[in-house]
Amino acid sequence: MQSVPTRRSDFEPADRVREVREYFFSRKLREIADMRAAGRDVVSLGIGGPDRPPQPSVVETLCRESRRGDVHSYQPYAGIAELREEFARWYVRRFGVELDPSREVLPLIGSKEGILHVSLAFLNPGDGVLVPDPGYPAYTSVSRLVGARIYSYGLDARNGWMPDFEELERMPLDRVKLMWVNYPNMPTGARATRGTFERLIDFARRHRIVVVNDNPYCFILNDNPLSILSADGARDVAIELNSLSKSHNMAGWRVGMLASCSRFTEWILRVKSNVDSGMFRPLQSAAAEALRAGDGWYAEQNRVYARRRAAAERIMLAAGCTFDSSQTGLFLWGRVPAGMTGGELADRLLYDAGVFVTPGAVFGSRGEEYIRISLCASEERMAEALARIEKMM
Repeated sequence: MQSVPTRRSDFEPADRVREVREYFFSRKLREIADMRAAGRDVVSLGIGGPDRPPQPSVVETLCRESRRGDVHSYQPYAGIAELREEFARWYVRRFGVELDPSREVLPLIGSKEGILHVSLAFLNPGDGVLVPDPGYPAYTSVSRLVGARIYSYGLDARNGWMPDFEELERMPLDRVKLMWVNYPNMPTGARATRGTFERLIDFARRHRIVVVNDNPYCFILNDNPLSILSADGARDVAIELNSLSKSHNMAGWRVGMLASCSRFTEWILRVKSNVDSGMFRPLQSAAAEALRAGDGWYAEQNRVYARRRAAAERIMLAAGCTFDSSQTGLFLWGRVPAGMTGGELADRLLYDAGVFVTPGAVFGSRGEEYIRISLCASEERMAEALARIEKMM
């Protein structure tokens, strides 16, 4: 009997792969790399990846610990005690929140990993999840990957980019098990107040919803860092993700964490321990060193970002955009001139001026009329971007 040869066209991906596209920045950075390979200089103001190094003592700790002979084996899935304890001390110092390092802190290989782990721990296929629009695209894509039903809730400039609780109360909340929030907000730069967090906790408790605050931007151009876990009753319903990527210039190191009640962290650890392993021990020791940073570290970071923020504002104005000057975080969110979309302006800036900014539609339909500029470029490169845009306009 003659066998029939197998062709690639005979295979199909899992349904979940059909539900998502390759991440926008993965695709766009490949295009920019092709432009540069063809000889075109592109100023990248799109990605929120810090371009400055961590503290020297952090790098020295990693090098020193890596030379040891007893640190190269598998590590605990829940992280080493030193790192969990430093995360707990960090939360006391910076947020006034007491955490049990052995039961309420879980180190992660970046907080983006935590979005998947939390979703797998709490969502069955068909369960509802509340996702902000505009919001970080991973909340939507991960929800699709786990087969959840997405209910978008709108954020609006007229409401300070805060949740509209009247709108939320009209949604089919009996189907919802999880809610994503992100304050200080990305992409809008809006800061939540303690009152906002208290309303979110009250809402979540009344409707038996787990609310997750993604909090990686809390120290960037923000003089009042807050944790949702400081709100009364938060331990019953809330999880917080945090990260060293932005606050300590360690994006490529992939060090994050989540904090919550011991019951929630134990459920999430069940998922995590079946998906990945513990981080390289010297890296964990270096992360613990980073968390010991004093006020001077954050102040110097913000001095640099304040100068870059002023440059980003000049770029926005040159492109004809308007913005709220009270924004915090690693980006500047601006509304494009009337009669065009953020995507149209972003394309014009890229192809006519060689400046990459992010179109707001990447973050949802409410971002169609916006662009986002990253502060993760030197003042010299931002000045070059400004000169190109002024010439183009």
